[in-house]
Amino acid sequence: MHLFYTPDITTTLELPQEEAAHALRVLRLTEGDEVMLTDGKGSFFRAEIDVISGKRCYVRIVETSTPEPLWQGHLHLALAPTKNMDRIEWFAEKATEIGVDEITFLDCRFSERKVVKTERVEKILVSAMKQSLKPTLPRLNPMTPFMKFITQPFAGQKFIAHCYEGEKEPLMQALVPGEDALVLIGPEGDFSPEEVQAAITHGFRPITLGKSRLRTETAALVAVHIMNMGASPTPSQEGGFQKP
Repeated sequence: MHLFYTPDITTTLELPQEEAAHALRVLRLTEGDEVMLTDGKGSFFRAEIDVISGKRCYVRIVETSTPEPLWQGHLHLALAPTKNMDRIEWFAEKATEIGVDEITFLDCRFSERKVVKTERVEKILVSAMKQSLKPTLPRLNPMTPFMKFITQPFAGQKFIAHCYEGEKEPLMQALVPGEDALVLIGPEGDFSPEEVQAAITHGFRPITLGKSRLRTETAALVAVHIMNMGASPTPSQEGGFQKP
């Protein structure tokens, strides 16, 4: 069954324009057909198509489900976007499939790209959420200056991955399971030494992602995977549907 993204479903009971077009024109669904919806905020809705009026599609919610989260804590990955946007879009898709709560783009001293159009990336996140059947859409933040970002409050664990010499913990060992976590990934030229020191001064712990030298998007995805595995409850539990 196809999953439709309906962020305002509890107040409008109507599919958004793009989702309605896909349901009616592509899938050729009709009144009475069953559909699965998500609000991107953690809930699924089993519904039936109630009324079709032109290009508009209204539904009736049959049951609601709020599954137990697949991971514990808030997982935030902040990275400097690569010059080639295809690589960042690939990362955004795969990170959503694996599991992440928030993504921020960083403007660093050695950044290859200073501007990111988040509209396209947002659509990729929505598509990946639906394809992987997740009820939560990651929050996507616009480009933020590095020095401004590291001063923003974050109550959980804070890490910075870099390639300079010095004492660094493996992220897999440094991570405390179940707690909020934030990891910084730099550009292809790495963070500047001044940026690394500034992050440490603001409470970020230096970490390594292994012995291999990784490209930006690969390092970011490895970090998301490690955070996700460390924050996954065992055994996982799923919430059942509830009638409205």
